[in-house]
Amino acid sequence: MSEPAPVLLVKRLVFGDIATAKRWDAFVSKCSTATFFHLAGWQNVIRRVFRHDTYFLYVEVNGEIEGVLPLAHVNSFLFGNSISSLPFAVYGGCAASSSLAVDALEKEAKEIAVQLKVSHLEFRNTVRRHQDWPLQDLYVTFRKEILGTEEENLLAVPRKQRAMIRKGIKNSLTSEIDSDVQRFFSLYADNVHRHGTPAMPRSYFQALIDEFGDSCEILTISSVDGRPLSSVFSFYFRDEVLPYYAGDDLSARELAANDFKYWELMRRACLRGLKVFDYGRSKNGTGSFSFKKNWGFEPTPLSYEYCLYRRDDVPQNNPSNAKYKFLISAWRCMPISMANAIGPFIVRSLG
Repeated sequence: MSEPAPVLLVKRLVFGDIATAKRWDAFVSKCSTATFFHLAGWQNVIRRVFRHDTYFLYVEVNGEIEGVLPLAHVNSFLFGNSISSLPFAVYGGCAASSSLAVDALEKEAKEIAVQLKVSHLEFRNTVRRHQDWPLQDLYVTFRKEILGTEEENLLAVPRKQRAMIRKGIKNSLTSEIDSDVQRFFSLYADNVHRHGTPAMPRSYFQALIDEFGDSCEILTISSVDGRPLSSVFSFYFRDEVLPYYAGDDLSARELAANDFKYWELMRRACLRGLKVFDYGRSKNGTGSFSFKKNWGFEPTPLSYEYCLYRRDDVPQNNPSNAKYKFLISAWRCMPISMANAIGPFIVRSLG
């Protein structure tokens, strides 16, 4: 007789259930398809900072977690009603050890989406799973191996960008790990304001540090006279470093502080024995895309898949959408103090 099929139980991580959250993270740490954005701590950050409802689903087989799917519900007057895995993340979707676990998690997610009457359900997958679902093909990610020595990594950077790194060194730029978010946030908020987009609230970055501890790090680059020029907020996961949020002063480009910043992050990661530098998500055809290509990184398309319920096409809630052109121009003209006050109310609706 054949063995009976395993019984899969789909459960929800209860907010504040520390014991189950630890089991969740233990699974994520060993699951090959999991990312930093699958960690249970995102439930705390999203609920506490943005006050979105979360549905962190997991599958158990014989009492052992076999898969996880973090979801958050964003219901916005500005941008609509949706549920996704995961807002504010570049990667998401199911992380599981079997296709049966994935199927069970996705089935539950669809049922939640119907109950909430959302316009769409989004999975921010790295690999496409549903050929019949509409796909957002705007984004790519850049990942590259960190080589064994500082010299090898420097020589692996194409000549033009390597010259910029050496320019930063010649300008006597210095790097320092910050113990708080103050310098980073000032540079970051000013940077995104110049680009015409709202900044995440300062409380969000503090919440990330409070939740993930040493897995978050702020590296700030200063001029020879101690003036902050450029800063990056990075995540660490297993043997990877993920520079995720960044900001630069207007003078950073002239002094090569941006290239020097990422070189310092890579150099320090090499010394720590890390293996992967994840340059993160960029939109095709943008300056960020070109910058990462010039560093010798090759783009890999991201498979953001959508199950549509109350809409006919994939949402385009990003600065590349022409309908936001006037709003972006107006945002740039707004005093930064006002932009920082209003911004959090907008970004919480974007996800």
